[in-house]
Amino acid sequence: MRRIEQQFLALQKGLTEVVPGTLLEPFDEREIELIISGIDTIDIEDWKRNTKLEHCESDMPVVKWFWEIIEQDYSQEMRVRLLKFVTGSSRVPLQGFKALEGSSLERGPCLFTIHLIDVPTDNLPNAHTCFNCLYLPKYESKQRLLDKLSQAVEETCGFNIE
Repeated sequence: MRRIEQQFLALQKGLTEVVPGTLLEPFDEREIELIISGIDTIDIEDWKRNTKLEHCESDMPVVKWFWEIIEQDYSQEMRVRLLKFVTGSSRVPLQGFKALEGSSLERGPCLFTIHLIDVPTDNLPNAHTCFNCLYLPKYESKQRLLDKLSQAVEETCGFNIE
């Protein structure tokens, strides 16, 4: 504690300037972490309920395959990595996916969005984190979607390709 005391006190001072200490007293450290950082496990049903579809319908093959991949093929770690790829955050807000916010100038809810695009299926999916939007080419098979989505998620770190 002594090694980081100065930094901790500065952080504590800044936090209590924004949120009065009396409002924080009822919470322990785990609850405060949840409020600040969100939930680290992903509820897939909540994700589905709070996803907006653009230029596609829920019964289209690519959309069905996307959810199958999330449910059956992706581990919790890959789900978190995908979430970070699309939203810029590796955690879901405390209130769930309905409370996702974009990083654009507009404040308020900005739902996770799947947007199908007409581009060659050799292309990787891409994302706009400002709008929580995943742009998916209209892949011809679930395996192709799995391969390309996984490649995009695994090889992309922030705004750079690893």
